[in-house]
Amino acid sequence: MSHDLGQIFAFAWSGWTATWPTQLLALIWIAWLISWVVASFWSGRTEKHVMTWDSRAYRIPILAGAILFTPWTAQLLGEAPIWHFGSVGIYVIAVLTLAGISFTWWARIHLGRFWSNAITRKEGHRVIDTGPYGLVRHPIYTGLIAAILATGVGVGTVTAMLGAVLISLGMSLKARMEEGFLTKELGADAYGRYCRRVPMLVPLLPVR
Repeated sequence: MSHDLGQIFAFAWSGWTATWPTQLLALIWIAWLISWVVASFWSGRTEKHVMTWDSRAYRIPILAGAILFTPWTAQLLGEAPIWHFGSVGIYVIAVLTLAGISFTWWARIHLGRFWSNAITRKEGHRVIDTGPYGLVRHPIYTGLIAAILATGVGVGTVTAMLGAVLISLGMSLKARMEEGFLTKELGADAYGRYCRRVPMLVPLLPVR
């Protein structure tokens, strides 16, 4: 039994998660995931949310991307990276990944109890346009997209990069769906003014 558990652990901690320096990227993401799950218990009461069936438009590419992004997919396919950055290059990418993740946490803390993993309207919900929300309308998605793309490039496998692109696409679709939902729930006047003033995902991008 212990031998079986050892094999399971060896497989779970394999691929680019077990090889330094890309292992550093895995540790960063594990730390973020644990902290994000713990913080999810601090959230306001949900009054309304997008139906699960409607959310499949963004959930499917995110799920497919996550499967491709994991080191186990490359391990099962026997896939090798198409380039190697070396320690210095990975450290630079780790800094970019940390910057993206830090941006998500700045937004998460600034949003407070209005945060939700799904598209929802919280009790007392209003337009937040300060802090990171004064730079982009969806700073959590912006930070995650930047971090996931940086990690995909750092890992260097085709599946990891394709997975990162699919996850980014899913988050972009989620952002657009969220905009439609919030426009209806918070009012086209209030949220519309905000959309005309602040770019959606890329800071400093001209607003159309």
